[in-house]
Amino acid sequence: MKKILSLFLICIICCGVHAQRTEVYNQHIHTVQVIANNDYMSPAVIRLGENETVEISFDHLTHDYHRYQYILTHCNADWTPSDLSETEYLDGFNDNPIEDHDISVNTTLPYTHYRLTLPNDQVQLKLSGNYRLTVYDDADGKDKPAFTTCFRVLQKEVNVSAQVSSDTEIDRNKTHQQVSLSIQYKGYPIRNPQNEVKVHVLQDNRTDNWVTNLHPSYIGPDQLRYEHNRALIFPAGNEYRRFEMVSTRYASQGVESIRYHAPYYHVTLRPDEPRLLNYSYDQDQNGRFVIRYDEAVDNATEADYFFVHFSLLWENPLTEGNFYLQGAFTYDNFNEESRLKYNAEAHAYECTQLLKQGAYNYQYLYVAPGTTVGSTAQAEGNFYETENEYLILVYHRAFGERYDRLIGMQQVK
Repeated sequence: MKKILSLFLICIICCGVHAQRTEVYNQHIHTVQVIANNDYMSPAVIRLGENETVEISFDHLTHDYHRYQYILTHCNADWTPSDLSETEYLDGFNDNPIEDHDISVNTTLPYTHYRLTLPNDQVQLKLSGNYRLTVYDDADGKDKPAFTTCFRVLQKEVNVSAQVSSDTEIDRNKTHQQVSLSIQYKGYPIRNPQNEVKVHVLQDNRTDNWVTNLHPSYIGPDQLRYEHNRALIFPAGNEYRRFEMVSTRYASQGVESIRYHAPYYHVTLRPDEPRLLNYSYDQDQNGRFVIRYDEAVDNATEADYFFVHFSLLWENPLTEGNFYLQGAFTYDNFNEESRLKYNAEAHAYECTQLLKQGAYNYQYLYVAPGTTVGSTAQAEGNFYETENEYLILVYHRAFGERYDRLIGMQQVK
């Protein structure tokens, strides 16, 4: 069983063009979460100078103490490092220890839970924009990070309004959704909107299909509009699938069985079927997860880790491409850990994940050879009724400036 555990601890993730996602390099690190203002349903964005905070937490899967340090890097809109020096975007010290940590209590798999809140007494943030957090084990050194993750700081200067329509340039009330938006910047100096303003749009916080490099369809006095833009047409997908494993005493939503195979618990989910024919209404959380154990006083240290077995019924193996699990718990990484393998006896694609007790959203995405964008068309279907979230981010870099300010944000469904 120890060999099996070691296999599923491997989480080496290759860096890609979507550098805003969490990247885990240490095989013992699990359940990295970035939560702004104690609201897991909100994007990881805090407002500059507004006494707001972002909490980064993670588990190291042993009870052994490790001295973890963190470094903050200011990034451009595309998540490449900006040209700023640390003293330009930070007050205080960079490279600080994470001092808040507790060991797990009465869990079959021991772990140490670490928490970090930003800003704090050691470091404050001076500028808006994108921030990458690098965490490393002091014993390994800065050149060997345990993981990196990201958040944003907003300095609101413009108003953003947006709407989502099923009447698109491709079809009407069928398989797609189109985003239209406008930016009102009265009183804020934008002299060359085409070159100074960058707009990013994310669907359900996914990083594989985010849209950048948008150009306004209309430039007016103190206003930019982005309308009838084919780049803002998204496959609508379906509502996320859900399961809960909040107790060992009973099987919750989506769970077929919970069994203890010493020394760990195994959760088998009900087999999933393709959902190509009909829209499946559900009150999902658009890909998120929340840690929860029904009998816990402190979910962070009392929730256990289970091996969770997923299966997607599929008559014959694909001739090309792969299916991947996607949800916040996979950090949007299409890698060996999230890839499903075909089981000929079960006529199903299968995958096992080591997950902390809680409630999870997930879906099955198909990735074609040579591509990095997941498709919902093959297993989930695309239905205009799907209640997706769209996060709109507006960046500005005036002529002569050396960084991208985050000046506007809006989230619409």
